[in-house]
Amino acid sequence: MATRRSAPLLKHLLTRSKPGFGSTVPASQRWVTYMHRPGDGSPRAVTLIPGDGIGPLVTGAVEQVMEAMHAPVYFEKFDVHGTMKAVPAEVLDSIRKNKVCLKGGLVTPMGGGVSSLNVQLRKELDLYASLVNCFNLPGLPTRHDNVDIVVIRENTEGEYSGLEHEVVPGVVESLKVITKFCSERIAKYAFEYAYLNNRKKVTAVHKANIMKLADGLFLESCREVAKKYPGIKYNEIIVDNCCMQLVSKPEQFDVMVTPNLYGNLVANTAAGIAGGTGVMPGGNVGAEHAVFEQGASAGNVGSDKILEEKIANPVALLLSSAMMLRHLQFPAFADRLETAVEGVILEGKYRTKDLGGTSTTQEVVDAVVAALD
Repeated sequence: MATRRSAPLLKHLLTRSKPGFGSTVPASQRWVTYMHRPGDGSPRAVTLIPGDGIGPLVTGAVEQVMEAMHAPVYFEKFDVHGTMKAVPAEVLDSIRKNKVCLKGGLVTPMGGGVSSLNVQLRKELDLYASLVNCFNLPGLPTRHDNVDIVVIRENTEGEYSGLEHEVVPGVVESLKVITKFCSERIAKYAFEYAYLNNRKKVTAVHKANIMKLADGLFLESCREVAKKYPGIKYNEIIVDNCCMQLVSKPEQFDVMVTPNLYGNLVANTAAGIAGGTGVMPGGNVGAEHAVFEQGASAGNVGSDKILEEKIANPVALLLSSAMMLRHLQFPAFADRLETAVEGVILEGKYRTKDLGGTSTTQEVVDAVVAALD
């Protein structure tokens, strides 16, 4: 899963050594880009789930921006809500066919025995890796600078397995399942991500001092994978200390790999530190499919007031859709979108209430469209 660019990777100026001298000088003003495969520019179908609450508002923002920049994607839209008992079969069929999905938030009912459709979707499609990129956006003031954290979370087991039952009235047992297979593959994904994105360190988050067998197995798997990547620093941190370190010195973290529940807590904490959940992109990926959504789950459905006033922040989902474009091998479109969003944030004229502004969702969208090069 490709995230935002860390430098102008698409274009670079060729240089050559001047005869008789050791220095380099520009060879020409010719720019070099990647050579695409025939057919790479064909429009791609993407399954779209607007979801609940502010979901239709922010996914609508993405649709407008994609149309404005003539991105080579088109959407197959489905009406799905978190109160449904299961993800409709036609939706799963669409994602399996298209391989890629963009979704808004789906509400998860509290209690009542209704399972989360978000969890169902991850299990049905084996989207075993969740990735959230938490970073400082230029022009957006935050308590800490130099924050650029990628939280990679195991998505299919742990406390999220939903294996619960009432032993006797008043006593409920909830099972935490950790397997070597799932622990190894999330560790491999984290180290592979670090390797491919020139990241320097991977930190495993755990509670193995208390859950010695379950989290111990997770750590053992991470350590085995780490041996295969000697160029990447590896360390471990207990989850409670991790939370304290995040709010005091977040710049020390690079890539973090976690079991399921810890990852949800760590990602939302990191997002709040770096600028808020409304600006952090993310997605879920497996061997065959990818689903892109707001990176941090807190606030992804919003409140009735935000919906009524139409002031939902579309930035997180716009940046997630840029991740999607890069995943689809449309990097130039991803760069254009990210540059436009970052330019609007830097200018500071159009920001929603969560970022200290007074703009509506549509005003931010119009500003992003106007900033497209």
